[in-house]
Parts: sequence; C-alpha cells; structure tokens
Amino acid sequence: MVAASACCFGSVSTLSLLGTGTGTSLEALIMWRYLLAAPVLLLAAGGRAAFSMPPAVRWRIVLLGGGGQAIVTTLTLVALRWVPASTEAFLFYTYPAFVAVIAALRGTERLTGPRVAALALALGGIAVMVGSPGAGALDPIGVTMVIAAALAYAIYIPLLDRMRHATSAAATTAWLSVGAAVIFGAWAAFDGSLWVPMAARTWGVALLLALVCTTAAFLLFLRGLAVLGPVRTAIVCTVEPFWTSVLAALLLGQPITGRTLAGGALIAVAVLLLQRGTRVDPEDAAVAT
Repeated sequence: MVAASACCFGSVSTLSLLGTGTGTSLEALIMWRYLLAAPVLLLAAGGRAAFSMPPAVRWRIVLLGGGGQAIVTTLTLVALRWVPASTEAFLFYTYPAFVAVIAALRGTERLTGPRVAALALALGGIAVMVGSPGAGALDPIGVTMVIAAALAYAIYIPLLDRMRHATSAAATTAWLSVGAAVIFGAWAAFDGSLWVPMAARTWGVALLLALVCTTAAFLLFLRGLAVLGPVRTAIVCTVEPFWTSVLAALLLGQPITGRTLAGGALIAVAVLLLQRGTRVDPEDAAVAT
C-alpha cells in the first residue's frame, strides 16, 4: 500500500504535463485536482468530524496550510518547464536533508555524524545531476525553483505538524485541499484561464490527479503507515522519484540519463541515512504532496 501510494504521488508531475499539453493552464488544472479531491477527503475524514473542529483551526489550515501547499505545488510544477520530471523528482527529494539542517539551526535536533554524511550525499547528488557548464548542464532556473520548493517544504513541515495535532490527518488534508483549490481558483479566474473549456483528456487527467494521486494515494498511505510504522514507511517511500523517472520516460519520452540515476541514488541513500535519526514524519509528507 505504501509503495502504491508513493507511485500515485510520484505521478503528479507527469500527469500535470499531460493535462496542460492541451492548452489548459496549470492553475486551472491544479484547482480541479484539489476541488474534486476535497469532498471525497472530507467524507473519508468522517464528514461531521471534519466540520466539528474549532473554526479557528479550520481557517488556519485553509489559509496557512492551503497557501503553503500552493507555493510548493506551484514551484515544483512550473519548474517542469526547465527540467525533466525525473530530475525534478530527485532534486525535490532533498527536502529531508533541509529538514535536518533547519532542525539543527532551531536547536531541536543535533547534526550527528550520519546526518552530516546524509547532507553531503544529498548535495553531492544535486551536483551530479546538475552537471557542469558546457557539459549538458541543467537549466539553473528550473534547478533553483525545485531546490526552493524543497526548502519551502522543509519549512512547511513543522507548520503542518503543529496543525495536524489539532485534528486528524485526513481532516487536515481535506481542508488543505479546500484552501489550495480556492487559491488556484482565484489565480485562474484572475488570468482568465478558469473560463477556458478543458478537453476531455484534460478532464480525465484532473480526475486522476484528484481521485488517484490525491485521495487514493493518501488513504493507501495511512493504511500502510499503520502497519509498517514511520521509519519503514519512509524507506519504502523512496520508490517515489524512481517511479516518476520511469513514468516520465514511458509517457513523455523523457530519457533517464545515467547522471540522473547516479545523483538520484546518492539522494536516496541520504534519505535512508536520515531515517536513522532525524524525525521527518512521513504522515506530514503525505499530507502535503
């Protein structure tokens, strides 16, 4: 279930590229992703239970949680204009290393030897994938946007953690979806793309993003987490960027380069090292993916 959930989450970037390939704007597509997922998640959270939380908590999740989600989603998906989906998936997966650094700076966690080694591996993975100037290096704009998204997500995780303790994870995800849908809907309405008719294929992609990559992915994740526990779950989740690479190669024709695999392997090893000491709650990762 955890592996299936990781594959669902890892399909978002490839499906988003397919959905916007018919002329639909990214903001309109992502609005429908969250708008269609929100009511299903609210039902999964218990319906009345989701609405019974204190209004202040609910609005905090909608505004702050939805806003943070919109920032991370926008950065990662817009970056696809400059970097392949496979490379982006691995670059974004450096966020646990940033979580470890931020926790050390805040004094809540120590930078132990394994964590320093993990950070070095993650940075090495980035260097391998980015390459050197004149040697087919990646576009610096796209790389900067993905790293910024990973850093924003690392800052966002403690906020999610505090909000999640006030209610269930399912309810938190549902109200995050509501907030993100409102933000992306307002963006699409402002630039006029909300009123542009979507092709049948794009509607199909929007349904897949909502029901498979958001709702089913999250529910599968929670069920698997209950069986495996957080550490083993986080380790299984490292399949996500590898799945993204394979799917992008199959559906988008984006080749999986040796440099991507080598750099991605270093980042995956860094994530495994971090599970030995750094507290990165995989439930938070599922909530915001």
